[in-house]
Amino acid sequence: MQSSSSEMPHACSCEDQRTEPEPLAGFAMRPPPSPPLLPLLLLLLLLPSPPAAAAAAGPASLEALRAAAGRRAASPATQERAAAGVLRRLLPSHALSFRFQIDPKGGVCGDSSCFRISNVDGSSKGRAEILIQGNTAVELASGLHWYLKYWCGVHISWDKTGGAQLASVPSPGSLPRVKETAVKVERPVPWNYYQNVVTSSYSFVWWDWRRWEKEIDWMALQGINLPLAFTGQEAVWQKVFKSFNVTDRDLDDFFGGPAFLAWARMGNLHAWGGPLSQNWLDQQLALQKKILSRMIELGMVPVLPSFSGNVPVAFKKLFPSASITRLGEWNTVDGNPRWCCTYILDPSDALFIDVGQAFIKQQMKEYGDITSIYNCDTFNENTPPTNEPAYISSLGSAIYQAMSRGNKDAVWLMQGWLFYSDAAFWKESQMKALLHSVPIGKMMVLDLFADVKPIWQTSSQFYGVPYIWCMLHNFGGNIEMYGVLDSISSGPIDARRSYNSTMVGVGMCMEGIEHNPVVYELMSEMAFRSQKVEVEDWLKSYSYRRYGQSNVEIQKAWAILYHTIYNCTDGIADHNKDYIVEFPDISPSSFSSQYSKRKIISHVRKHPRFLGEVSASLPQPHLWYSTEEAVKSLELFLKAGNGLSESLTYRYDLVDLTRQSLSKLANKVYLDAMDSYQKRDSSGLNFHTKKFLELIMDIETLLASDDNFLLGPWLETAKNLAMTEDERKQYEWNARTQVTMWYDDTKTEQSKLHDYANKFWSGLLKSYYHPRASKYFTRLSRSLQENRSFQLEEWRRDWISYSNEWQSGKELYPVKATGDALAISRYLFAKYFR
Repeated sequence: MQSSSSEMPHACSCEDQRTEPEPLAGFAMRPPPSPPLLPLLLLLLLLPSPPAAAAAAGPASLEALRAAAGRRAASPATQERAAAGVLRRLLPSHALSFRFQIDPKGGVCGDSSCFRISNVDGSSKGRAEILIQGNTAVELASGLHWYLKYWCGVHISWDKTGGAQLASVPSPGSLPRVKETAVKVERPVPWNYYQNVVTSSYSFVWWDWRRWEKEIDWMALQGINLPLAFTGQEAVWQKVFKSFNVTDRDLDDFFGGPAFLAWARMGNLHAWGGPLSQNWLDQQLALQKKILSRMIELGMVPVLPSFSGNVPVAFKKLFPSASITRLGEWNTVDGNPRWCCTYILDPSDALFIDVGQAFIKQQMKEYGDITSIYNCDTFNENTPPTNEPAYISSLGSAIYQAMSRGNKDAVWLMQGWLFYSDAAFWKESQMKALLHSVPIGKMMVLDLFADVKPIWQTSSQFYGVPYIWCMLHNFGGNIEMYGVLDSISSGPIDARRSYNSTMVGVGMCMEGIEHNPVVYELMSEMAFRSQKVEVEDWLKSYSYRRYGQSNVEIQKAWAILYHTIYNCTDGIADHNKDYIVEFPDISPSSFSSQYSKRKIISHVRKHPRFLGEVSASLPQPHLWYSTEEAVKSLELFLKAGNGLSESLTYRYDLVDLTRQSLSKLANKVYLDAMDSYQKRDSSGLNFHTKKFLELIMDIETLLASDDNFLLGPWLETAKNLAMTEDERKQYEWNARTQVTMWYDDTKTEQSKLHDYANKFWSGLLKSYYHPRASKYFTRLSRSLQENRSFQLEEWRRDWISYSNEWQSGKELYPVKATGDALAISRYLFAKYFR
C-alpha cells in the first residue's frame, strides 16, 4: 500500500487499514509539538513487500544466503527470552508491558524479515500492552525500538554520545495504543551488516562483557543481523599454528599488541605492541564465546574470520617448499624487521587450504556450528603478482576451498575496498575473475565506501554477485562532526531499485564508533526503509526525540547543520586533520603563505592495506561547509540551553558543536601564525601563537565538562583488563600509543601514522597536543628573533622524545567530568565568536 502523500517517507504497512496512520499517540502524553513537527509525528512508513530487485542475483543466490541463518537459529523460546532481556536492560520498569513472539512458520512475515506491532486486548497495569512479533529476536528488538521511537518519542544512542532519552515513555499501563489492527514493517533487503575489520582495535579493544552486552543490545535495537565477530581469534590461531609445529616464541613475534591486532591480522605488521600473554588469549576467547552466544540467542548471524594467508615467519623454515612471500614495507620509518614486512602464504599452494580448513574447523570446535559466513580479504593486503584473470580466478577459488572444506555451507564475505583503493589494478577482467571464482550465492561483497564512492555503479552490480551497500564514514575513530545525510537517505534506495540490482543488504563499516549519533540513527533506519527519507522533516522528529521536547531554536539549528556539517558532497573521505590534533611536521619555509591559505585537501598517498589516507605533506584540514553558518547553529543551540541543560544528549551535542567550531577557528589561527612568520612579523606571530595555544586549553576545559570526551576512561579500561603489573604497563602503552604516535619512530623522524587515530579528549589536549604545539612555536619564535632558519630536526628530536616519554607514562587522568558545559560553551562563544 502506498501513502497518498508524495512528500512523506514510507516505512510500514498497516494491516486492515487503508488510510494514513494517526499521529503518534505517545506524544500526546506531553505538551504538543510545534506545528512544523506534526507531519513527522505520524507513522509514515508504508513498506511494500521486498522488491524483486534485491533478488536479481537469482533465487538460488538468496536461498544460499538465507541457509546461513536458518539451520543454526536459536529456538523461538530462546529468542523470545533474548528479546525480553534487551527490554529488561533498557527499560526495566516496562519489562511486563511488552509481549514478544517469534513467527517461525511465516504466518506473519511470509518469506520476508519483518516485525509486527499490535495491541494486546484486555491489557491492564502489570500486564502486557503491546505485542511484537517477528521472525527473529533481532526483528523483535527492532520492533520494540520502532514502537518506542515513533509512539513514545524515545531516542537511543551509544552512552558515549549521550545515551538513551527514555523519559518520554508513559508509565506502565498507559502505553500508547496502535490505532490500526497492526503495523507491519518489512526489511526491503535481508541483511544489516555492522563493523569494519579495524573497529575491533579502534573501539572494542578494551571492552569487557558488560560493555559488549550493551553493544549487542544496541545492535539488536538497530536491526543489525550480520555483525562481524573477530574477538579472541588469536587464541584459535595459537592452537592451529601449534598443530603445524609453530612455537609460542614464534607466535610472540607474530601477534601484535592488543591495540594493534587488526593490522597484525591483515599482515600489515607483526609484534608491534606485543607479545600477547596467555592471560590475554584466554580472556579474549572466553569473551568471544559470550559474545557469540548472545548474538545467536538474538537470531544474528555472526561473521567469523577465515584464513587470508598471513603466517608466522617460522613457516618458511617449517615448510621450505611452500610458496611464501615476504610482503613489502608498510608505513614503518626505516623498515625495522622487528615489526616490518610480514609473510603471506600463496593461496595457490596446497598448504593454504590445509591451514584455512584447520582454522575453520578449530573455530567450529570452540564455538559450535553457529555460522557459515566468513570474512577474508587476502587481496586487500597483497595485490596479486599478475593481472592474468585465470590466475586471479584460481586464487579466489583456493581461498573459497579453504573455507568450504572446513564448512561445506561457507559463504565468503569480502570487503570491496580493494576495488576503490587499487582501482588501477582491479579492472573489469580482474574483478570478474575474482568475483566469479566461487559460485554465485557463495560470496557477498561489502561495497564499503558506497556512501561516497559506490562501486556497484561502475561494476555492473559487482557483475552479478550479491553485495551490501555500506557506509564507511569514519577513519581512525577520529572525533569530528561529519556526514552525508542525503546520500544515506537515498543511496540504498537507488541501489536497490537500480536495473538488475544484486543488493542484499545495508551496512555500517566505520573504523571507530561512538560519534555522530544522527548519522548512525538514520543509517540504521535504512535497513527498514523502502522509500527515500525527507531528511529535513526527519531531523525535526530526530531532534524532538533526542532531547525529549520540541524546541524552535534546536529545529533551526539542525536545519543549518543538515545543510552544512552533514552535507559533505566533495567526495573526500573525512579524516580529521585539524592542526590541534594533527600538528604539521614540516619546516615553515617549505610552503608559501599563499599555498597555506588555499582551501584544499592535501595530496595524499594511499596504501591498499590501510583503510584511510596518510598525509604526504602539509595536512590541509578537510573543510566542506561554511564555518560562519555552523557558528549560527551553535548560537541557536546556546539559546535553547536553559530548557535543555539537564539533557545528557543536548550536552553532548553542545560540547561537540562548540569543540568543532573552535577547532576550525584554530586552523585559521595556525595559518595566520605561519603567514606572520613568512612576513617576518614577530608581533603577529606571537599574537597568533598565543591564541592558538589558548584555544587548545579552552577546548580542553570544554571537553572536561562532559564524561564522553575524556582520555581517562580509555586508559583505565585498558589497565582494568590486566592481570599482572607487566600487562598493566603494556596495555597502557598500547592505549597511549594508538591515539598518538601509533607506530614506530626514530629520534628525528615521527611515525608515518602519527595522529592517524587522533582524539579530541580532555587530558590529551593538555598533556600532549598543547606541549607539542608550544614546543614548535617557541622554536619558531626564537628562529625569527635570532634571524636564523627554523631548526626542524631539533624540534623533531625534542618532540619525539617527549612523545615517547608520554607513551610510557603512568600519570592518571580524570574519568569524571568537571564544570558546567553550558556555561563554558556560552563563555567561549562570547570570547571567540562575538
